[in-house]
Amino acid sequence: MSALIVEFTLNGSPATARVMSSGSALDALRDELGLFGAKSGCEQGECGSCSILLDGAVVCSCLVMAGDLQGLVVVTVEGVAGDEIHPVQTAMHEGGAVQCGFCTPGIVVAAVDLFERIPHPTGEEIKEALAGNICRCTGYGAIVRALQELSAGSGT
Repeated sequence: MSALIVEFTLNGSPATARVMSSGSALDALRDELGLFGAKSGCEQGECGSCSILLDGAVVCSCLVMAGDLQGLVVVTVEGVAGDEIHPVQTAMHEGGAVQCGFCTPGIVVAAVDLFERIPHPTGEEIKEALAGNICRCTGYGAIVRALQELSAGSGT
């Protein structure tokens, strides 16, 4: 296995990482760049715990080869808020929509993407946007309710 140097935009700033040619974007984020928000759950793209925004699309970082990050724009859960907590994060916190927290980063990334595309999504749109994320603790009720309250309020 050979190493590659990849350069891309990470959470609004230029980033360079030395990655293994067979490594995933998740490996690069966690092991090379020290960003631990995206979680390694299933490593098959089924659980959504490793979700990131890649050139504006929600993807499972475990399915993206690290070398494919070259020249792209990556936003992780660490980058969704900027200088202040994102309204999605506030809504989930205030709505009791977080328990163990393992799935939370992926859900936050998916919800932020949804609210950027649709400022006031319906309950069905929220459920559809979160369909790629598995949560074993909350049963989704609190998550959906918190995001519906955000949708009904001021939005993002």
